[in-house]
Order: sequence, then C-alpha cells, then structure tokens
Amino acid sequence: MKKVACILADGFEETEALQTVDILRRANISVDLVSIQNEVVSGSHNINVVADKIWDDNMEDYDMIFLPGGQPGTNNLMADQRVLDTIVSYYENQKWVAAICAAPLVLDKANILKDKKVTSHPSVLEGNFVDSHYLSKEVVLDGNIITSRGVGTSPAFAFTILELFDIDSQPFKEAMVFIHK
Repeated sequence: MKKVACILADGFEETEALQTVDILRRANISVDLVSIQNEVVSGSHNINVVADKIWDDNMEDYDMIFLPGGQPGTNNLMADQRVLDTIVSYYENQKWVAAICAAPLVLDKANILKDKKVTSHPSVLEGNFVDSHYLSKEVVLDGNIITSRGVGTSPAFAFTILELFDIDSQPFKEAMVFIHK
C-alpha cells in the first residue's frame, strides 16, 4: 500500500488538504495528516483539524510528501528547516514531492525547482520561480515533482496522484460525480 504524508502547519488551506486526502483515502492510499507542531492544526479559514501524528524524525517511510497551500501555512512550512530538509531528501531519493497553491514556494525555497516545470496559485508568481519554467496549468508534473494551482484544482491534483500510483481514477471520478455519464 502506498503511503502519503500531508504536512500541516497553522494556516493551511483546508480544502486543498482535506479534499486531496479524502480522494486518496477513497482509493485505499494510506495518508497521515502530519502536523509540524501541535495535534490540533488551525486552517486558514479557522477550521481546526486533528492531525494523525506530530512530526518526528522518521519521515522517510512515505512514498510521497504533500504540502497544501494557504497562508500563513505556506510561510510556516517554509520557516521549518525539517520540512525543507525532508523535501530535499525526497527529491534526491526520487520519491514524490507534491505541492498545491502557494506551497510550491516551499519547494522553491528548498532549491529543488531549478529548470523544472511548475505551477502555483497566480498570486504567488511575481518574483518567484525565477529558475523554473512556470506553466498556467491545473497540474504540472516534472520528474518526481507535482504542483497544482489551488482549491479549484484539488480534484485534478488528487486524481493525478492516483494515476501516478497506478490507480485508475475513473471509478472515483464517476462515484464522486466529477464526470457525468
């Protein structure tokens, strides 16, 4: 079974995190909500979420690390050296690194986006990703890096992750009425 760590910091974007986690769990992917600080994490819209675990020094057991966006959640992730070091480790070991909305900024700060195709929420583009190839697409894949634009692209982001894990996303799209018969 594939395992994903969704990294939460106070101020994370609730829909990006929870909708992605929900779709992955529907497909029987093991997903842990991992808080970088406290068991209860407050989202950017004041929705509190109870984490499955609090960050520890053993974050290498996952197949993917996933960062939701939101503010100040993205800034809180960028300020945590453990998060940056883990992103670099995943990238260098050819494990999946995924980020949505403003969270690709964390990947940029970890210096793994040089010459990579990337997308993000349009509001964070100015002055960022200067060594990257920015694309205005819902989801962008480049090597073992997956980026997406925001709340509205969360389903496409999650379905892309399913496909990367060799899981047919079609039955989930139909069951969740993302496509109509």
